[in-house]
Order: sequence, then C-alpha cells, then structure tokens
Amino acid sequence: MKALPLSLLLVCGAALADDQAILACRALPDGGARLACYDAIQVAARSGGAAARTAAAAPAPAPAMAPAPAASHEASFGLEAAKRREREPDAIASTIPGEFQGWGPGAQIRLANGQVWRVIDGSEAVLPRMRDPKVRIERNLFGTLFLRVEGTNNSAKVRRVQ
Repeated sequence: MKALPLSLLLVCGAALADDQAILACRALPDGGARLACYDAIQVAARSGGAAARTAAAAPAPAPAMAPAPAASHEASFGLEAAKRREREPDAIASTIPGEFQGWGPGAQIRLANGQVWRVIDGSEAVLPRMRDPKVRIERNLFGTLFLRVEGTNNSAKVRRVQ
C-alpha cells in the first residue's frame, strides 16, 4: 500500500527535475532550435534524465536561414479564421418564406435572402404553424452557428450549404 504513493512521488520528482531544461528551451528564439532542445530533453529522459539539463544547456545549432515565405506563413498561422470572423457579422436576420412548422435532423431551411442552412446537431422542433417567421442565424463565442426562430425558445445548430 505504501509503494504506490512512493512510486508516484518518484515519477513526479523526475518530471520536476526537467523544469530548468524546459525553461531553457522555452527561452530559445528560433523555432527549430527550440524543437531540437525539447527533443533532446525527451531523448535524455528516456535514457536517464540527467542528460536533459546538459541538452538544454547546449541546444542544437539553429538552422542557417529559414525561407521568408515559410516564416510569414508560420507568423500568420491560425489568424486566417480570426481575421475572417472580424469581417463577418455576429448574426444575420431573415425570414423563412411560406409556412413553417419546425425542423428535424438534417433538415434544410431556405431563407428569404436565398441562403440554405442545414440542421447539423440532430435536433428537432415541432412548432405551431407559422407564416413567414422571422429568424436569426447567430454565431456564439466559439464560432458555432445557431438558427433561432423568433417567438420560440427553440434553436438548431446549423451549417450553411448554399
């Protein structure tokens, strides 16, 4: 029974011993050198652990010069979606022309503005018969789109198909 806590303590101690090496790697400005430093820590940890501090103290040499296009792609990685979201509105309003009584899983809903949206969350709603109901497609904090029908508490996770 006492062996389990002791073994956990030893595992934690080995992980904490590499903190200095990880901090040294984190401080390297060049991405390639930083990755090589982390790799050296991992190899050293498998082979004994003490070599990890040596690997961090003498990091692998940095590559001579990274090509400019790769650097610009790396610098803008992940920003494409954020820039696109900045240009897009958080919500649109329209109506569903004609009679509308709700939706089911996979239903496609055509709006008066010509857009077609598909229900993707498997939800269904049976609503009282409505004529030309007002709807909003809203983007939540995580970028997920929901169709909300005015006058109801129902919403469906949707994706634009046209």
